[in-house]
Amino acid sequence: MQATAYTYDSETRSGSVLLDDGTPVDFGAAAFDAGGLRLLRPGQRVRIETADNGGGSGAPQITLVTLQTF
Repeated sequence: MQATAYTYDSETRSGSVLLDDGTPVDFGAAAFDAGGLRLLRPGQRVRIETADNGGGSGAPQITLVTLQTF
């Protein structure tokens, strides 16, 4: 799935992305570290992988954030 980097905190290695429909979704350090990135700038196009968050009412849990390549 594709998204756009929205926020990023280099101290905690966490932040958020905007899905293509404008929905913000947070990610933690584990998802950032899984992608092998060193830095993320707001506005960058990224690829994310998600896990079902209990099959119900919440936003998806991001498990990987990496740069979008074409």
